[in-house]
Amino acid sequence: MAGPVRRVLKMSGPRKCPDCGSSDIVDDAHYAQNQLVCADCGFVLTEGLLTTTFQDEEHLQEVTYSRSTGQNEQLSRCTQRGIKRVQDLCKVLRLPAVFEDTALSYFQRAIKHPSFHLVRLEKKEILVGCCVFVTCRQHNWPLTMGTICSLLYADKELFASVYLAVLKELELDVPALSLMDLVKTHLNSFKLFQSSASIPARFAEDKDKMVARTIQIVELASETWLVTGRHPIPIVTAAAYLAWQSLQPAGRLSCPFPRFCKLAGTDLPPPAHLRLKELNDILLRMASQLAWLRVLQVDKKTVVKHIGDLLQHRHFLVKSSFSSGDAEASSATAAGQGSESSPRVAGCAGQAEGCPPGGKQKSSTGQRPLLPPCLLNPRKRLRTAAPSPAEQAITGDEAISDSEIEQYLRSQEEMREFRKAQARH
Repeated sequence: MAGPVRRVLKMSGPRKCPDCGSSDIVDDAHYAQNQLVCADCGFVLTEGLLTTTFQDEEHLQEVTYSRSTGQNEQLSRCTQRGIKRVQDLCKVLRLPAVFEDTALSYFQRAIKHPSFHLVRLEKKEILVGCCVFVTCRQHNWPLTMGTICSLLYADKELFASVYLAVLKELELDVPALSLMDLVKTHLNSFKLFQSSASIPARFAEDKDKMVARTIQIVELASETWLVTGRHPIPIVTAAAYLAWQSLQPAGRLSCPFPRFCKLAGTDLPPPAHLRLKELNDILLRMASQLAWLRVLQVDKKTVVKHIGDLLQHRHFLVKSSFSSGDAEASSATAAGQGSESSPRVAGCAGQAEGCPPGGKQKSSTGQRPLLPPCLLNPRKRLRTAAPSPAEQAITGDEAISDSEIEQYLRSQEEMREFRKAQARH
């Protein structure tokens, strides 16, 4: 069958496409039915007469295809492009078909919402990723915001703002992603699980071993308050670095943290260095409870060699490394009384807790309460200037508002007198 005949329409006056504004309008003979079509975007300006309805058949009146099927609304180019982007993104992520249907429904709802009508093209592109991200979260599919942003080349802060707007305007409920699922998802993007030209053989690692060790370190961080109130990605990245070093410490202790992230093909979040320092401090406190590690005098670099042993007995070591607040107060009181009665006894007690013979106790071996870092190292607050004596003096001439007066009125008679006074003024 010969294809449809398309010819350029000779119009008496200029006519533009209402969707894209192009003036390239053609007359497309589709199955012997003429219709005006935009050559740039394919928008149908006028349709041919294709069929009739039952009501019009009696009067032999032809109607258009859109009227006969109820297809009155034409999708805009922006909506068509967005639908195609949602489908492509779902295919790249290899999501099930039901995920794609849900994401498409969210996108069509969002694009019709007044809050997203006049946004720029970059936000509309991010809107596609937000709908896919919400769908994956609702189906408990492990997917990070960073993965979506890398696929769309989108700014993470802008993506987060659009994501929160979508949840608010569409009234969507998204469950929180499990921390352990986040570990697996984040490590899936690492490039350290196979040897290549860019990754030396001594740096390649088995994926299952690294994921299992990283999960154990993240669980330790959770038990010691390092996860509470923090963004999880820096903690997971620092835990992955320690896990990777501990599996083959001989050839990896000399590899710094930034190079590890570069080899893995992942970003190095700014707080990750702080999370790494906090994890090392926890590991050193745990190592101080093992006599044979105290003899070796491990530090923040060599403690990595013993992470496997520390994690194997982490519940006992954490309990032994930290004390409760009441226990610390009682021990401090006892130490103070002992020092007044016999300094020699106090020195011996300090050595029993792991002090060196000189009697000076190291801060890494002393017990402290197991508290969140925000309580152990609170941020310094700016001191306000103390008010001067002149400002503190009360003269009786200070202005008093009506609301303050009402607080002192108790009886009904006082209330009536107060209203009369207000009426006079």
